[in-house]
Amino acid sequence: MNARTAASSAVSYLLWPGILSACIAANYWAMQQESPFIWFNLLYLTLAVGLFFLERARPFEKTWLPNDGQIPADLLHTFFNKGIVQVLVIVGTVFGAAEAFAPETSAIWPTEWPLALQVVLGLVIAELGLYCAHRLGHEWPWLWKFHAVHHSVKRLTIINTGRFHFFDTGASIILSQPLLFLVGAPVEIFKWVSAITAFIGILTHCNVDMRFGFLSLIFNTPELHRWHHSKNLEEGNKNYGENLMIFDQLFRTYFRGDYRPPADIGIKEYMPPTFVQQVIHPFRKQKAPEPGSVPAE
Repeated sequence: MNARTAASSAVSYLLWPGILSACIAANYWAMQQESPFIWFNLLYLTLAVGLFFLERARPFEKTWLPNDGQIPADLLHTFFNKGIVQVLVIVGTVFGAAEAFAPETSAIWPTEWPLALQVVLGLVIAELGLYCAHRLGHEWPWLWKFHAVHHSVKRLTIINTGRFHFFDTGASIILSQPLLFLVGAPVEIFKWVSAITAFIGILTHCNVDMRFGFLSLIFNTPELHRWHHSKNLEEGNKNYGENLMIFDQLFRTYFRGDYRPPADIGIKEYMPPTFVQQVIHPFRKQKAPEPGSVPAE
């Protein structure tokens, strides 16, 4: 191995943890400012722009680079779903309700722990709800109709990170955030869990050539999420974790192949092409597909 190859390999292994660590450090600074929410959005936008250029400089899958005709729909899903729904629900409800109803101290929540350990605990607790919501979205036919909007993508890129039906997102929030309320997590932990989920979410979808090693045993990495989007259900109905793989490991839904993930992803059932049609589609009467399935065309 020559020096150039060795350097490229080192970059591949350092990119994902380096970017995530930088985002966490920047978010720590942002949360000390007078307008942390504005700073967070600027940070997230910077991350998105950086990944956009990385996808073109060192793509994992070159066949995912051309425009698939879904960019307008993807961006509208992101704006209305992630933008409006999460701002209203997470910022308005979670932050507001937590400050209004949560006690100053909790007999359950370990407020004496260092902040980093509290954040880790918050991620694990929220992950249980996120895992359940995601798995139900695949295994319950009625919920799959909504989750199929996300799985109908034919390529993975930062542009379709926010391509979720608003009902699908709502189910994830309802099943994860109340768990933190129940254990008396401080408002700061809600903010940290939401921020890290956003960072890992966009990294998970990025089409950037990276290597992960042991990190894929712990975190939801792009490597694992590419398997999750496989049309082969032995590969696709796996890796339900949003941030951490702890519950996939516990419940035997973890999958990591020793071969390259498929480039041909998506679903074979019909999904209309426009944003409005995709929002309405799950509510239309239709033959319920097999959960998470890709029936023959």
